[in-house]
Amino acid sequence: MAGKKVIVYQLVGHRFMGVNEQGDKAMIDGDHPPTGPRPMELLLMALGACTAYDVVDIMNKKKQPLARYRVEVEGIRAETHPRRYTQITVRHIASGPQVTEEALRRAVELSHTKYCSVSASLNAEIATEVVVEPWEEDASRR
Repeated sequence: MAGKKVIVYQLVGHRFMGVNEQGDKAMIDGDHPPTGPRPMELLLMALGACTAYDVVDIMNKKKQPLARYRVEVEGIRAETHPRRYTQITVRHIASGPQVTEEALRRAVELSHTKYCSVSASLNAEIATEVVVEPWEEDASRR
């Protein structure tokens, strides 16, 4: 299975631009004033978007399309480094003419326990390889 690749370029200080293989860009910022979300905020956004995608699809398949929908994601971080999230609350707020609370609850459960790859990644042991290379002009085009 093919992997996904993104490149994160330093613009200045703690301000970075992330670019995916299709050329889509996201500002990632730790400077003041910020011009984009911080990395840990992006993680919460990724979780919210991933589960929302699933819930919309599931509710459409149940013939209960959502008329209004948002996902609020709140993370609590540890006080000591690496300051990882110790608790994340994902709140799904939705309505629609045919939407039942039971169907919405089931869609959310399926997303968080079966379909959302971000949620699964947050709850997994992930093999990580870190490689350090010298900067070469051709390397940025890999």
